[in-house]
Amino acid sequence: MTPRRLSDSERLAWLRLARTETVGPVAFDHLLQRFGSAERALVALPDLARRAGRASPLRPPPESEVLQELDSGQHLGARLICSCEPDFPPRLAALDPPPPVLWALGRAELLSQPSLAIVGARIASAGGQRFARQLAAELGRHGYVVVSGLARGVDGAAHEGALATGTVAVLGGGVSDVYPPEHAALHARIAHEGGCIVSESAPDRRAIAKDFPRRNRIISGLSLGVIVVEAELKSGSLITARLAAEQGRDVFAVPGSPLDPRAKGPNDLIRQGAILCEGVEDVLRSLSGQAHLRERERPYVTEDDGVEVDHDALRDEIARLLSPTPVSRDELVRATHAPTAAVMAALVELALAERAELLPGGMVAGI
Repeated sequence: MTPRRLSDSERLAWLRLARTETVGPVAFDHLLQRFGSAERALVALPDLARRAGRASPLRPPPESEVLQELDSGQHLGARLICSCEPDFPPRLAALDPPPPVLWALGRAELLSQPSLAIVGARIASAGGQRFARQLAAELGRHGYVVVSGLARGVDGAAHEGALATGTVAVLGGGVSDVYPPEHAALHARIAHEGGCIVSESAPDRRAIAKDFPRRNRIISGLSLGVIVVEAELKSGSLITARLAAEQGRDVFAVPGSPLDPRAKGPNDLIRQGAILCEGVEDVLRSLSGQAHLRERERPYVTEDDGVEVDHDALRDEIARLLSPTPVSRDELVRATHAPTAAVMAALVELALAERAELLPGGMVAGI
């Protein structure tokens, strides 16, 4: 997608499409390519969902609701950045697909600078917090912005260490959603002094559980690499590390004592091939020559390669092939012998009808 500025009417349609029920980043990306603009996609949505078997009409949010979101952001002093715009973070734009919109409160220019994420346990040890704080400060002195999630423990320590040089806090809720409450002062300092608060949610939205995987994807997507300081085996920090690996970013892990459950996550990452991190030198050595990531090619085309397709029959066939177990879109292309663009169109229509779930990484599951 060629970067461009949106007019006020285009921006309104872009946000309405992004906020429409069942339109996630994958469907949004496809709809833009298929119809050429958010305005035309909005017109087509109800019919697409109906043809795919949606029981109730699919209605985008009214303009008044989206205008209220824009007013809320403006009142806070936040900026809405759409994924097609020149100042959208380039590393995030390289994701397949990127989030359609970001709200940024504070120094939005930090989002395009070389950055590294530091994540870890909420109930972190004093030593783990000290390491995160010192590592963040040293990375800042070497010119890197530090990204984290403003959670208790390691996240908060990393932000504190990088306040003087620049830090980005990615939230599950909106940019005004201060969580945990004890980080209210830190939230304010990041927003108004040394950094930027970022979210793809509406500015006044309160976070719920399903928002945090999306937040973790943005944390890794903004960064050249993710450093895990302390984490138990089942934790959001390891999800962030997995997402980073899927995105082609470096994964670093700080080793710890086998007697501490919080060391099990990083130690296991090292066994799986993560880069051992005992200090800033390990990070800088790995990152040499990796300051910029190029935007990847789009994974599918928008034409049917001249092949005549019965779209209704293809959609029904794909619906039969889907199950709750995720499968790759490429596998469905092979199974149906249909053009990639036609398969993707059918999947988006099924997602709009709530009969399929489009997942990051090119995966899809039946509902």
